[in-house]
Amino acid sequence: MNTLFTSINSWIPFILRLGLGIVILPHGCQKLLGWFGGYGFNGTMDYFTGTMNLPWIIGFLVIILEVFGVIFLIAGFFTRLWAFSLTVLAIGIILSSHIPHGFFMNWYGEQSGEGYEYFILWITISIALTVTGGGKFSLDNKLIIKQPEN
Repeated sequence: MNTLFTSINSWIPFILRLGLGIVILPHGCQKLLGWFGGYGFNGTMDYFTGTMNLPWIIGFLVIILEVFGVIFLIAGFFTRLWAFSLTVLAIGIILSSHIPHGFFMNWYGEQSGEGYEYFILWITISIALTVTGGGKFSLDNKLIIKQPEN
């Protein structure tokens, strides 16, 4: 169990946790709470199940992961688990929605949708956190079971 919680004692994972969390959490709040111009839980679930034809459990897990998983990631609680889950989520988002639009974001409104360059950054940060753990100020560091010295 300690392997899941161990972390390098560095500022870098702390900064990555905060940065990734600050970027993803508002998207989750759009989906769950309807904040920032979002459709809220019911509207988002209708879109996922009706328009995208995703199973309800996938839509539900996306919403929960983007809110509660990200809050836990910011806190550094089970950092590796949440970071890995966010990696899988970003890959799923790319494959289900962004591949047809190419690499680049739609900065000038000339494409029919957004490219996947943003998600490459998301995946890179998530993989880094999966490898390093939560870093400084993570709850993971508090949960490590200290082994008695012989």
